[in-house]
Amino acid sequence: MTTINAFGLATLLALTGLPALAADLATTTYREHVDGEGGISLPAEVRGRWVHLGSWVINDAEAPGAGFHDVYTQPEAARAYQESGEFADGTVLVKEIRSVEAGDKTTGPALWAGEPQIWFVMVKDSRGRFDGPHWGEGWGWALFKADAPEQNVSESFEGTCKGCHVPAQQTDWVFVEGYPTLR
Repeated sequence: MTTINAFGLATLLALTGLPALAADLATTTYREHVDGEGGISLPAEVRGRWVHLGSWVINDAEAPGAGFHDVYTQPEAARAYQESGEFADGTVLVKEIRSVEAGDKTTGPALWAGEPQIWFVMVKDSRGRFDGPHWGEGWGWALFKADAPEQNVSESFEGTCKGCHVPAQQTDWVFVEGYPTLR
């Protein structure tokens, strides 16, 4: 009888844990990274505190978005996605684009990430909290430059962000194929 009760309790906790996790995630996100008018801020120290989802490199200096792209999210957001296959309300994705450095190493010609250039930030808003120019398709969208990381310089979701994300609209506007951590 004790085994059945313990199993039942474990099952109940597992089934109720994900919604609680998601609710806590949204509460924290909208307290720490989004102000009352929908202004998005750049989260601090994501490389040291958040989960690295994956990397891309655009190694053509003339191409839009050239550089190393490293993408991060909160640990609880990664767990929620792994369990549900969806981005939970309050998920924050930060894409840091760094310059491409190159040189010869003992193993041969090498490329590595240099200094940060810009950050793109997406905030999942499944409830439609905001109706401003930086909110659309269930996300808040922001762009920050290295020389002014406290200021969102995005024109708008439509003008700055949407064009690049159209190919990923079937996966909630996120290029999930580049993020092995989510699998």
